[in-house]
Amino acid sequence: MDEFAKPPPGVCLLAAHPNWRESRVNRLLLEGARTLPWVQVRDLYGSYPDYDIDVAAEQQAVAAAQLVVLLHPVQWYSMPALMKLWLDEVLRYGWAYGPGGTALQGKDLWLVATTGGAEASYHPQGYNRYFFDAFLPPYEQTAALCGMRFLPPLVLHGARRAGGAEITAHVEMFRERLATYPEWPELEDLVQCIGCEVPPTDRPVEQLAEEAS
Repeated sequence: MDEFAKPPPGVCLLAAHPNWRESRVNRLLLEGARTLPWVQVRDLYGSYPDYDIDVAAEQQAVAAAQLVVLLHPVQWYSMPALMKLWLDEVLRYGWAYGPGGTALQGKDLWLVATTGGAEASYHPQGYNRYFFDAFLPPYEQTAALCGMRFLPPLVLHGARRAGGAEITAHVEMFRERLATYPEWPELEDLVQCIGCEVPPTDRPVEQLAEEAS
């Protein structure tokens, strides 16, 4: 499907891969997203090789979108370092969460990830020892703290050994999902999140001053 009659709401895709040249899947997912004009792609390692994030620009980008996508390979059961830094610096208290922090409330957060290990490795009897869902709570709680709805992740396991046909099908499915958002049947059963209340005592004024300095 190359043309879609009705563009979906704005999409901000945050992509993080330390070495795009070695990517077998994420690079193709990134290229697929770029074919959709209403998807704003933010290549974090391409934009911030010095790790000096333009917080104001990033906040403006995600605030303008209805769907925020985190695209990355799973590294040590989490996200690449620059994406974690992005979360630390961009999703600030008083902007993304806490008193007055409503900039992302009512938006959707979608994780699109790849793993090197096969799906069978994410099992109590596998070398990763847990089902993959066990590694999702940090993402889910990040969404909840910001009042965002966490959508069912799209994950390709065993990306290192996936065949060409499997990768092509996965990329096309990803592109179609982006193009048809928010008309996903499963979204009807997902409730909106109103955000978590953070007591002021957990973020004292002195701490906020230090972070701003």
